[in-house]
This record gives sequence, C-alpha cells and structure tokens, in this order.
Amino acid sequence: MKHSALCYLVRRAIINGRNCNRHGAAVTRPSVAAETRQMHNGGFFYWKRMMASQAEMPPTGETEAKSTEKEESSRTKNNKVMSSYWGISRPKITREDGTEWPWNCFMPWETYESNLSIDLNKHHVPKNFLDKVAYRTVKLLRIPTDLFFKRQYGCRAMMLETVAAVPGMVGGMLLHLRSLRKFQHSGGWIKALLEEAENERMHLMTMVELVKPKWYERLLVLAVQGVFFNAFFVVYILSPKLAHRVVGYLEEEAIHSYTEYLKDINSGAVENVPAPAIAIDYWRLPKDAKLKDVITVIRADEAHHRDVNHFASVSVLSHLSNEKNNSSQNFAY
Repeated sequence: MKHSALCYLVRRAIINGRNCNRHGAAVTRPSVAAETRQMHNGGFFYWKRMMASQAEMPPTGETEAKSTEKEESSRTKNNKVMSSYWGISRPKITREDGTEWPWNCFMPWETYESNLSIDLNKHHVPKNFLDKVAYRTVKLLRIPTDLFFKRQYGCRAMMLETVAAVPGMVGGMLLHLRSLRKFQHSGGWIKALLEEAENERMHLMTMVELVKPKWYERLLVLAVQGVFFNAFFVVYILSPKLAHRVVGYLEEEAIHSYTEYLKDINSGAVENVPAPAIAIDYWRLPKDAKLKDVITVIRADEAHHRDVNHFASVSVLSHLSNEKNNSSQNFAY
C-alpha cells in the first residue's frame, strides 16, 4: 500500500513538472511548491517538491537598474579615453572667469597674446645662389595660387595654412632624428619648429570655423599637401639652409596675403563677422573680437615665423650642437 501510494505521487509530480515547463517558456514564474500529504499509521507522510520552470530571475526593476549602471560605467570609461590619451580623465580646467575650459587641442597655459608691434615690412634680399633659388621658387608658386583664388582670401588662407604647417613638422622630425643619430643636442630647434607647426595648425583650425571648405578644395588640399610634404622632405635632407629660406619667403607672401585680406575687411568687401571662440581663447582676444582682430594676430604670427626661418637658414646647422652659442646669437639675418 505504501509502495503504490509513493509511486502515484511520483507520477503526479513528473506530470505537473512537464506542464509547468511547457507554459514556463513564455512567462517566467516564481518557484512553485507542490505539497502532498498522505495519512499513514496515525502520522503524516510529508513529501514536498520544489519546481521551477527557469532559474530564478531578479525583478524587472532591479534588472533595469543594473543595466543602467552598466551603461553609465561604460560611458564613463569611454569619456575617460576620449578626454585623455592616457586613459585617465583630466582634472577640471577653467578659464579666468571660472567657466569650464572647452578645448582639448590646447590648454590655458599654452595661449598667448600676439606681438602686434613686429615689423611687417622686413624683407630678406637674396644674396647668394640658394637665396635666389628660394625666392624665385616662391614667386613661381604664387602664380597658380593667384589664378585659382583671386581675391578670395578666406579660401586662400585656409589652403595656405594646410601647407604652412608642413615645414615645421618636417624640419623638427629630421632634426630630431639627426640628434638621435649624432648624440647631440638640438640647440632648441626641434621644439621651436614643432611649435611653429602647431601654431600654423591652429591658424587652420581657426580659418575652418570661418570658411567652410568645399569638396573640390578638400581634394586640392590632399594633392597639394602630398606633393609639398615629399618635395620639402627631400629639399630639407639635401639643404636645410635652402629649405628654411623657402619657408621664410613663403611667410613673407603670407604676410602680404593677410594684409590684402584686411584691406577687403576694412573696405566692406568681406564682412567683419565675430571671431570664433577658439580664436578668442587661443590668442586671448576680447569677448567681442571680430574677424579683423583674428587676421591681425595671425599676420603677426606669420611675421614671427618669417624671422625664425630666415634666421634658421644661416644658423640651424652651424650651431646645432652648441646650445650656448645658439642662445647668444642675435636674431639678425
């Protein structure tokens, strides 16, 4: 009797379990306790079976909270990677007025006020064969530029800055490798040339805010930059003096172009729009600065690059290994 009752209960439990599994695929159920009691010899035979269609799942609200926490943690990690290439979020940086610093490409301690008193009319008269080659090469390169852009000085400036940022990077890179090969100091020229390249790049970032390049201008940038980079690389290897003299004359032409740009702004041919925020922060301009103020400080930067490259043409190699002599040289060429 006891054996038949036990078999009956086991069969019922198996049948109930199958029914639960059939319906539990669609709906997650909590644990179900099937209890059966059977009288035997004045006592109770108690048998209990715990059944569950699936593993117990946390409540829906708790699941959503955990998924939200995971998304926030992954977003925080991504932000850390985005804000710093070290994978560590940078400390909060603010402007002088207490507002948050919005730029990653430069920091407040890298900003400056441009020297507007610099002589814009200084010109290096070609004296030897290399000087004449550099001067006539630059004059020759100006012809297609004038034909293509005419008096569209915004587009011209944007195009020229994509080229102007190349020499400093090429020169700094090659001097860096030379310093490693010869176990010599650079006399500060590596840092100076790389800073020049970065400054020219900031000119480009500013001009892009003012002049939106068209698709064919972007293609022209690719072609011109590819040709100019390789050509300047070869020239710098063969003759750093010639390379720096070319850049010095290019900067003289840049000063001329920005002067003509200012003339069009003053005459009303070009609207004197508000300065981009990046220019205001980078050059520490007033909050109400205009396009004229931006072009003025960029032109002053180009005049400084002109002087540096004309000076480098006669001293970058002769004093490369002697920092003391470099520091005592006057900025005359």
